[in-house]
Amino acid sequence: MPDDLAPLLAELRRTAVERDKRGGHPAEEKALLQNAGLLRLSIPKVDGGDERPWPEIFALVRRVATVDSALAHLLAFHHLQVATLRIYGSEAQQRHWLGRTIAEGGWWGNAMNPLDPGLTASDHPDGYLLDGTKGFCSGARGSRYLTLTAQHPAGGAFVIGVVDTDQAGIVVNDDWDPIGQRQTDSGSVSFRQVLLRREDVLRPHGAVLSPFHTLRNCFGQLTLANLYLGIAIGARDEAREFARQRARPWIAASVQEATEDPYTLLRFGEIHVQIAAADALAERAATAIQASFERGPELTERERAETAAAIAEAKVIAHRAGLFASQELFEVVGARGTRASLGYDRFWRNVRTHTLHDPIDYKLAMLGRWSLNGEYPPPNMYT
Repeated sequence: MPDDLAPLLAELRRTAVERDKRGGHPAEEKALLQNAGLLRLSIPKVDGGDERPWPEIFALVRRVATVDSALAHLLAFHHLQVATLRIYGSEAQQRHWLGRTIAEGGWWGNAMNPLDPGLTASDHPDGYLLDGTKGFCSGARGSRYLTLTAQHPAGGAFVIGVVDTDQAGIVVNDDWDPIGQRQTDSGSVSFRQVLLRREDVLRPHGAVLSPFHTLRNCFGQLTLANLYLGIAIGARDEAREFARQRARPWIAASVQEATEDPYTLLRFGEIHVQIAAADALAERAATAIQASFERGPELTERERAETAAAIAEAKVIAHRAGLFASQELFEVVGARGTRASLGYDRFWRNVRTHTLHDPIDYKLAMLGRWSLNGEYPPPNMYT
């Protein structure tokens, strides 16, 4: 883990408001993350990487998200694809693709949206032939490699594979136009007669999945929880700086400083408690996923279920903390804090965009079944 990220975080924060307004591809900022060595963290030492523990990597994602949740999203999704390869890939596949990642300094992009059946994989003598379009492909633009899922005509489980992003027949579309997370390059990717070579198939369509395989879904969910939490911390930090340096107490408060206003103190207390709870649960979940990852193919259904439940708990609380802190930010800064140049609205827009990824109601219902009836969380793409 890099020793001092403060200069990098300060630079991302300095440009965050302007880049949020502009949107588009953050090529220069991604280069800063790459040059800081942050793409190496999850790659095994045998491939030239740093092989840091997952709790450290998730903590780093939170730190970056405090100043720029879009760049944190790109960084987190890079490591999510590395995790995908480490979970599904054979030893030869891992050595090839992760070795290239280190040698080329390449970014990983994602084309694994499980709710989008628009990409099909038909049988080919040398593997599968890919046709169609996949939406919400975070990090695809500017990436060197893509993980993907595609539906086989025979049905059953998705095919999972890896391709070079610049492979003939692949077009990364510039069609990402959200209210938040504007620089996550999460547009669609089109495939036209693209060969997914047999040696690059991580999971054929008829494969039987083990509990360890479905741990990839847990990594995706914990990634989101840490992004929400980072946004909450970032909103809190901006509110605190404004309250200390620029805010005024309300006329009826009978105090001299905004930091002594009783209702401001109440709001900061609420924000503090929610962030503290989300942080504790996120750390616990990261410890659980590290232990499950280390179990490898020996991971049991019960162990996988306990990890999934811990992650769901963290995600629900981080979801709430992110929305709460980004809303209460405005109660602290008041009318003067609504100046567009301050860009405080980006925290709420970013977390609101992201928390719609999968419904919190269904997460709570799943936890209810786990708590009340002892039902294991189903090992699907969102649990």
